[in-house]
Amino acid sequence: MAHQRSANRTLRIVCPNGHLGFAPIKPDSFANGLTCEPDLICADSGSCDIGPGPLGSDISSSPLAWQTHDLELMLLGARRLGVPMIVGSAGDTGSNSRVDLFVRIIQDLARKHALPKFRLGWFYSEVPKTLISETMAAGGAIEGLDGRVPLDPETLAATGRVVAVAGVHPFMALLDQGADVIIGGRSSDCAIFAAPALRAGFPEALAYYYGKVLECASFCAEPYAGKESVLGEITMEDVKVTALLPEQRCTIASVAGHAMYERTNPYFEHFLGGHIDMSECAYEQYDERTCRITGPRFVPAADLRVKLEGAGKLGERYVGMVGVRDPYTIANIDAVIAWARRQACERFGETGYELHYSVYGRDGVMGALEPLRDKPGHELCIVVQSIAPSREMAEEVCMIGLRQMFYARLPQVKGTAGGVAFALDEVLAASPAYRWTINHAMRVSDPMALFETTMMEAGV
Repeated sequence: MAHQRSANRTLRIVCPNGHLGFAPIKPDSFANGLTCEPDLICADSGSCDIGPGPLGSDISSSPLAWQTHDLELMLLGARRLGVPMIVGSAGDTGSNSRVDLFVRIIQDLARKHALPKFRLGWFYSEVPKTLISETMAAGGAIEGLDGRVPLDPETLAATGRVVAVAGVHPFMALLDQGADVIIGGRSSDCAIFAAPALRAGFPEALAYYYGKVLECASFCAEPYAGKESVLGEITMEDVKVTALLPEQRCTIASVAGHAMYERTNPYFEHFLGGHIDMSECAYEQYDERTCRITGPRFVPAADLRVKLEGAGKLGERYVGMVGVRDPYTIANIDAVIAWARRQACERFGETGYELHYSVYGRDGVMGALEPLRDKPGHELCIVVQSIAPSREMAEEVCMIGLRQMFYARLPQVKGTAGGVAFALDEVLAASPAYRWTINHAMRVSDPMALFETTMMEAGV
């Protein structure tokens, strides 16, 4: 699928996946991208969407096999073409151990395929809690984001791990050092793609928009098809994005819609050093599969503030499920749940644990925001979750919360067979429960201060 460059001075990036490893790259559209003479192959591999658990427990939410699959496709493609490969927010969270994991995978793949020697660079993003504590003690406020109050010592103490969100700077530094493959710690999504564009001299506004539109790969195309590749091209005047799956197109609607995706303000994208204002962007259908964008504006920040993300453990967790088909029990499901809660309180008291009920078929997805809450379906699935300091206590709390639904005492019940059906006559151990403790910003004088870089040689 050859795609002619639109100008003499361009930079092309293929993005094969909006979250590397979370679901495997689709190889056919990626292969199409390799025929388009890309200058780099880049992908983001992290997200807050997976919740605080992976960061708190320092694991990946993506299977190792899928991470290896995606890195192998990218590495072999990049080495065959002789172009750099960049991955940001390694291993879902960008913690130091996840960076190390991806570096090891790259080294193993290089040996497996006997790849000629190349330069492998990486940077870390974890921030020692002692550094944050010292900053606070010196009078430096760690300011809350999205309505949070400034960070206090108690919240910091309840935090297990903190990562800083890098901007373009460590990526550019490693490219300047001659890196052929870069594995990044936690990073701003758009920085992964903006960094090579800025380094090549393209305007800041266009470079950062370039990163914004490419970060989620085929989410900017229609019809919907996840994990397909897209091709981005930047010139001194515009950004173009092209769908690489033949059945998809990047349209004015799909690209403009994605630009507003997951934004508190649909026109702003913030990152270390400033933000872009997309309120005056103009979208044009350049060809059948390509959208052209002009008009973003770069707004530099008054000072440098690095976003910090931190997670703290709440406790151990168990999960159980029951089904309800009886109309009378469905009509009184809140009373059934209240009964089960009271039994847990009789055993454990009212504090020191958590017991949660999600009623799917009524409001399990939207909760209190569900507009049809008073019109439940003809059957319900209730997911019971417990959180407690120990696994033993969490298991018992969940067991009580689950089984006591069977014994709920409703006034008009005549039989003794129970009003619920167990999917499993047991509760299942789940991953520990974590919460986001830190969603804050810390002032720095140097954008590289928190991001240590390393370079080595890989291959044979």
